[in-house]
Amino acid sequence: MAAFGTRSGSPRNRGGSAGFRFSLYALVSVVIMVLDQRLDWLERVHFALQAVTYPVEVVLNSPVTGWHLLEKEFASRHVLEAENRRLRARLHALEMRSLRVDALAAQNAALIGLKHALPPVAKRWLPADIVNIELGGLRQRILVDRGERNGVFRNQAVLDDYGVVGQTIHVGPWSAEVQLITDPDHDLPVQNERTGFRTIAVGTGDPDALALPYLPANADIRVGDVLVTSGLGGVFPSGYPVGRVTEVDPSAPQPLARVLVAPFAHLTTDREVMLLWFRQGNPASPLKLRGGQLTSGNPAVQPLSVPKPKPPPAACTPAPAAQSSGASQPGSTPVQPKSGRPPAHKGQP
Repeated sequence: MAAFGTRSGSPRNRGGSAGFRFSLYALVSVVIMVLDQRLDWLERVHFALQAVTYPVEVVLNSPVTGWHLLEKEFASRHVLEAENRRLRARLHALEMRSLRVDALAAQNAALIGLKHALPPVAKRWLPADIVNIELGGLRQRILVDRGERNGVFRNQAVLDDYGVVGQTIHVGPWSAEVQLITDPDHDLPVQNERTGFRTIAVGTGDPDALALPYLPANADIRVGDVLVTSGLGGVFPSGYPVGRVTEVDPSAPQPLARVLVAPFAHLTTDREVMLLWFRQGNPASPLKLRGGQLTSGNPAVQPLSVPKPKPPPAACTPAPAAQSSGASQPGSTPVQPKSGRPPAHKGQP
């Protein structure tokens, strides 16, 4: 019993001696190093162990990784939202700037067109924006943003780059009301460019039509004739385009429907018009009337004197010889003077 207990109960005899274990571990280490050096065996073992332990690492690190991912996601979203707001604001500013640039370009083109359309008789011109428009059947008016403070006066000519627009009728400090040529109460002296015939164009209440109700029945007018201002009336200069004849119907029952004229001015689409001041010394400038008389004239113009006619030369008459001696002698021959006057005699005083 004692022998059995001594042989089996000793801890040293159970695991072998320390030298044996050291030798065994050393041999295993040498074998592993040789295999790793020659066959790259440990790399394969490391690969296999990494494949086995990777899911465990993912499970253990997933809360921290997930938290970082959420932080990054929310941070990226906030940055993207801020960037999106900034880009939207910049896009809006660029769109507004583009609209302003387009509006300025259109206004510049309109002003260039207005300037090129100025008649030679114009001394000064002032562009004006249309702020209100009224195109009813009984009133054809527009309101412009220029008034008395800008030098605008009543009955001033208003034109655009295509033709006659109208004239001012009410002038305030900062605005003026313009009566269009298509207003039923507006009369415009015109002239047929082809024939030179003068008449009056009246408004019909339609912004696309004028009428010529005062034409005689035998008037020479055709579709396509161009009408220009005649310079009468003291408002518009002569020769500025008004419109083109579009319809001629002598059998129409109403005078306003016999001859219709389409105005050249873009009365329904204009955004800018121009107010004109004319050179008074120019022959084409309109003359101002007051009470049927001119308000100004040229005092240097005086009547021309008619030269006196020269008297005709005196007729040559023969002088009798009896006048020289005081008695007539038969058979004497009268002496003809060399000049137109009779010869002088000594016996005559």
